[in-house]
Amino acid sequence: MNNKIKRFLEYLSQKNYSLHTIRNYEMDLRDWFSFLNKREASYHIAREYLGSLVKMGRKKKTIARKLSSLRSFYNFLCIYEEAKDNPISGILTPRLPKRLPNFLDTSSVLNLIDVSSLGRFGIRNRAIVELFYSTAIRVSEISSLNVSDINLSDETIRVVAKGKKERLIPFGSYARDALVYYLKTRASQDGPLFLNRFGRRISSRAIELLIDKIRKKAGLPHISPHTLRHSCATHLLEKGADIRSVQEFLGHKSISTTQIYTHITRKHLKEVYDKAHPRA
Repeated sequence: MNNKIKRFLEYLSQKNYSLHTIRNYEMDLRDWFSFLNKREASYHIAREYLGSLVKMGRKKKTIARKLSSLRSFYNFLCIYEEAKDNPISGILTPRLPKRLPNFLDTSSVLNLIDVSSLGRFGIRNRAIVELFYSTAIRVSEISSLNVSDINLSDETIRVVAKGKKERLIPFGSYARDALVYYLKTRASQDGPLFLNRFGRRISSRAIELLIDKIRKKAGLPHISPHTLRHSCATHLLEKGADIRSVQEFLGHKSISTTQIYTHITRKHLKEVYDKAHPRA
């Protein structure tokens, strides 16, 4: 592996990026260096690379991700290594259409939670789903939780996000009860919070597969762990939570990222109005 790529990936790991994200960076960088073919990186070659991605029919989302990976890589080199400039800095990222996050209504979430209790690992699975919906944390964050991160008396969890930034998130009584029940089934009361069938930390990928398996049993359309994050945020706003509190709750850097949920609640309000108002 290119030593510069190796150092960059190690840097991302130190910054607490998920394994999935780091693998994407590695894949994108290998693709770029293969295209370079020992040439010196430059703005013009970067433009040529962008054109080749378009000709191959790559989706705008994929192209945007690759450019973001390269931009971050060369920014790292400019700060920590010997690179003088970023050849990607002048390349415009394709504008992506804004998509509203997919979310479940309350009854669908409750159905998912009920079904999660079934099966051999039902106690653990219910605790995972309850905690997802109660806290809106990311799949990588729930995978990395340790027992010591849970405060049952205060009903809060400590989450370490990207850049090793910590935030304290409250959770509800249903999640607390599910966690208490789950922890009683464990021989050890320390180490990783959620374990796989081998007694090791459950991976993000395993949780994604688990949620997909549960939603099929519940008869729901395709969802991901992120759908539960979106659902929690949407339901909080629908019930009157202010957007600044939801921003902090979700760990968003910018309020504009959180504002997309206001579009969902406005759409929901309009649908309710159209159905219920006699003069709609």
